[in-house]
Amino acid sequence: MLPLPTSTTPAPTGNPFLLTGTTAITAPESLTAVALLLQAALRPATGLELPLRTEGSICLEIDDALAEEGYRLVVDADSVRLTGGSAAGVFRSVQTLLQLLPADIHRRAAVEGASRAVAPVTIEDTPRFGWRGAMLDVVRHFLPKHDVLRFIDLMALHKLNTLHLHLTDDQGWRVEILRYPRLTEVGAWRRETQVGADPASPSDGRPHGGYYTQADIREIVAYAAARFITVVPEIETPGHAQAAIAAYPELGVSGEPMEVFTRWGINPTVLNAEDATVQFFRNVLEEVMDLFPAPFIGVGGDECPREQWKADPRTQERMAELGLKEEADIQSWFIGRLEETVTARGRRVFGWDEILEGDLSTDAVVASWRGMAGARAAIARGNDVVACPDDQVYLDYRQSEDPGEPIPVAIPLTVSDVYAFAPVPEGLTEAEERHVLGGQANIWTEHMDSPRTIDYFAFPRLCAVAEVLWSGPGGAYDDFADRLQDHLPRLDALGVEYRRESGPLPWQQRPGVPGRPASREEREAHIAELVATITS
Repeated sequence: MLPLPTSTTPAPTGNPFLLTGTTAITAPESLTAVALLLQAALRPATGLELPLRTEGSICLEIDDALAEEGYRLVVDADSVRLTGGSAAGVFRSVQTLLQLLPADIHRRAAVEGASRAVAPVTIEDTPRFGWRGAMLDVVRHFLPKHDVLRFIDLMALHKLNTLHLHLTDDQGWRVEILRYPRLTEVGAWRRETQVGADPASPSDGRPHGGYYTQADIREIVAYAAARFITVVPEIETPGHAQAAIAAYPELGVSGEPMEVFTRWGINPTVLNAEDATVQFFRNVLEEVMDLFPAPFIGVGGDECPREQWKADPRTQERMAELGLKEEADIQSWFIGRLEETVTARGRRVFGWDEILEGDLSTDAVVASWRGMAGARAAIARGNDVVACPDDQVYLDYRQSEDPGEPIPVAIPLTVSDVYAFAPVPEGLTEAEERHVLGGQANIWTEHMDSPRTIDYFAFPRLCAVAEVLWSGPGGAYDDFADRLQDHLPRLDALGVEYRRESGPLPWQQRPGVPGRPASREEREAHIAELVATITS
């Protein structure tokens, strides 16, 4: 099974439980939705009705003595009992039950001759971390709603519970904001797209774009919630904002018209420091918070250049008005104003570790991406942390030294490298460790122009992340690798085009498209320079 349960005790003797035409599911009213999802998961491949009745051999129930997402699964010849500390725990146990059946249970049509037997077993399980996530970038390449829902299903299969949805950036704006329609009328579309990771890479000359209506967002959020996954939105500020500025030029430093950015990399274009611009994004966040009930609201804060602020007389005047000494203080001031809006609604700001470069309230949650320096600095300041270090869980990074890897970026991260992910920095006290909410893998899509390509980069490395975050780091990789081999047929049945251990298949390669590979030494030197302001 994957992730590895806390405790698995097979019965020494006894017949298996068999799904038959008389099998029924029973659940209290509070678990009806979970029971229906179980029914929907089992029906297609088995062809069985599996009705919900007051008495049934598959029983769903809640035991308050268990942890919220913890569960106990007991199978004998006569029954299957799925018990959780909450509905979420029961749902996690459903995923485990599906793994006790053949991989073909995940197919969407009846499978002739497939086994319907579940061996007798008792499984007790509870997750190590409360934040078990994946960041999905739908900006660089738009992912249609159907494929977002599919990704949520794959997260649920692996007991992940947080989808960090990266919705805005230089290259596009992907969420409808009713108060500012040009954000999607203009900002959701770019003229063309860079092909390759080298700064000199050509563009394809083909328009690209798309966005989610507010109805789409409500559907995505509800679909995820039914699977006990929280969707955390991110609206980038004050850098990575050219799509917004293209829609509303008055948000920029120059005020001049510009197009949605068509290139990759760090863009010098930033938001200005006017009160009207802050209010614009306060208004955006109000609509975002109406759509997303998540307790965390992302405000970005990463990779914000300061050259425009330094060269602009009005920005320098504005700094004097605000009593700011350095251009870096503008970013802290901007994030602080947005945090006021977020906290007024009872939510918490979530931002990349650059938000540590200035004043920051201890309510803010820091995503430590530039290695683990941000995690250590945040914890020392009393902030909660989500660990997502680039050198361990950036799933856009190349997967080997194989020259056939598509558009190879940065350092190679193999499945075993990712399995070594340690969300808690070494040397912390027990109290400090509690500041680590968990971790997430980050899937940046500059070089992933289709759902098939996302499959290739995400899986099976996301399987390793899921196990670390559920079962805890430090397990034996050989054992995980053996279980992963048993898990891959499930991905096959679901149509996931994961990377094979032997390397990319011919259609997964991108011959002739340049990448930007780096050695670990080059990467470490670069990151050390970036984090100097939060480690000094």
